[in-house]
Amino acid sequence: MSETTEGSELQNGFQPQPRPEPEPESELKVESQPEQQPEEELKPEPVVTDADPKPEPNNESSIQSNETTKQASTDQVAPPGRRKDEENRTFTMRELLSELKSDEDDAGSPYSQENTQRQSYQNNAAMELINSVTGTDEEGRSRQRILVYAARRYATALERNPEDYDALYNWALVLQESADNVSPDSTSPSKDALLEEACKKYDEATRLCPTLHDAFYNWAIAISDRAKMRGRTKEAEELWEQATKNYEKAVQLNWNSPQALNNWGLALQELSAIVPAREKQKIVRTAISKFRAAIQLQFDFHRAIYNLGTVLYGLAEDTLRQGSPNLKEVSPDELYSQSAIYIAAAHALKPNYSVYSSALRLVRSMVSI
Repeated sequence: MSETTEGSELQNGFQPQPRPEPEPESELKVESQPEQQPEEELKPEPVVTDADPKPEPNNESSIQSNETTKQASTDQVAPPGRRKDEENRTFTMRELLSELKSDEDDAGSPYSQENTQRQSYQNNAAMELINSVTGTDEEGRSRQRILVYAARRYATALERNPEDYDALYNWALVLQESADNVSPDSTSPSKDALLEEACKKYDEATRLCPTLHDAFYNWAIAISDRAKMRGRTKEAEELWEQATKNYEKAVQLNWNSPQALNNWGLALQELSAIVPAREKQKIVRTAISKFRAAIQLQFDFHRAIYNLGTVLYGLAEDTLRQGSPNLKEVSPDELYSQSAIYIAAAHALKPNYSVYSSALRLVRSMVSI
């Protein structure tokens, strides 16, 4: 397709979708995978990732935003109670199970039997969900066995101390990771049920420790995943609003997090596609500010750079279609040019990303590249 033809398509009614419709994870256009990081803490901390998405087929009919970056992975979860100098040693399953049994035989907790029984009852529902996840392949089944083991550890810790917010947070991570192991067509358990249970754990953990910014961040991701399952419904709108509030809280507690700012912008972008038209532009401009803030913290953060390009492109389309009553507003042509610059910058940072290449072909006629 020539540059002239592409420019004509973009200027005359071509309407890219800011984000693709929710799809099964195996078919996601852009998928973020956590990188392995060395463990440095007794309790597992979320691992910030910026992993490359999987290559995908070209799709020149739309400009798509990047997926959120999940900040935590239970791949890095160390069994509770392990010392730092033990974390580099390989433990056999027999050793881990023996460790679990010895923990269960330890002295009772200072909490009343009534509290312990109540906590045990609450734990059962979550354990039933996790135990019913089988995984879609051998790798998934192996991974799920590890997650089940971890869940039992956290359940035991909570029976001893119902106010152990670290155990609640880590258990929420296990539930969230287990949701990724659920087959797309599974109804029992459903991915949504696991994510809902994870949200309950995050809620309780942040109630006990209101400064646990990692919990707010991953809680927002779980809520976003639930919202994606609900399309353009009122329920989805409410969930996206909750997600944006949790990202906001995460950023307030840890301002130096470009991933949280980027994901906050994406959640706002999704919300803008559902709300009434009169509310859309304000939300879109707020999303733009979050992407810009993420780039200010990490100048080569290609995801935020690309997402800024897509949201500017969508704003240009809306402005061109509806017109702007304010003459001081940036013109559609200027917005298109800004969009092209950011998409070109993202492509320069990651030239092998086919989604960036496809988007660049759509906008390259708007600026000399």
